[in-house]
Amino acid sequence: MTDKGVFLVTGGSRGIGEAIARSAAAEGYFVLLTYVGQADRARGVVEAIQAAGGRAAAVQADTGVPADVARMFEAADQHGRLSALVYNGGITGGVGLLADQTDDTLAQVIAVNLTGALISCREAVKRMSTRLGGQGGSIVLLSSRAATLGSPNQHLWYAASKGGVDSLNLGLAREVAGEGIRVNCVSPGPIATEIHAPGRLEAIRDSLPMKREGTPEEVAAAVMFLVSDAASYVAAANIEVAGAR
Repeated sequence: MTDKGVFLVTGGSRGIGEAIARSAAAEGYFVLLTYVGQADRARGVVEAIQAAGGRAAAVQADTGVPADVARMFEAADQHGRLSALVYNGGITGGVGLLADQTDDTLAQVIAVNLTGALISCREAVKRMSTRLGGQGGSIVLLSSRAATLGSPNQHLWYAASKGGVDSLNLGLAREVAGEGIRVNCVSPGPIATEIHAPGRLEAIRDSLPMKREGTPEEVAAAVMFLVSDAASYVAAANIEVAGAR
């Protein structure tokens, strides 16, 4: 089998990240997934991938902590050439009004969702860029429909952080397009994952155009298209996986 390199996916122990990790392994990548605190779940994903004939490992890393980001890339280097980064990890910081939020909540959301993405992209570019001696690669950022909807009365600070991710996608894609790196974005709408407050999906289901939420596997399919050779001329794109919402 041709060595497709290392596929690094943050937040890969559950939900969308897990679906991406499983899909990437099935495509022949060595998958390195990160987790923050749920080591058992991460181990379960790795073992499931291995049982299916794939290759995978997990590393603990909080992408809101620069030292952890450095450690996850060091772990990736140990497994071979980095060919794909999917920055999937993200937090909402809860639900409520901006006026009620603490400085710590706002800082943590920005640190994980945006600053962590910037640092991770920087480290990926250092490894992938043909200008810097790399062999090229693909970066996919997970944004959210919240970036354009704003999420008022829910978590507008989360939406603002994802708006930054959208800008990062556009700017970095144009910055490194000539260096063998394609940067793209996927913006999910309501997806059946644990990021939602209990009961939220049920409460909004009838208002959704398709009358249902999406699945992690539907998001993973868009990510895997963007990473694939079929998307060789696709860069700075932002695919909405949101059922017309």
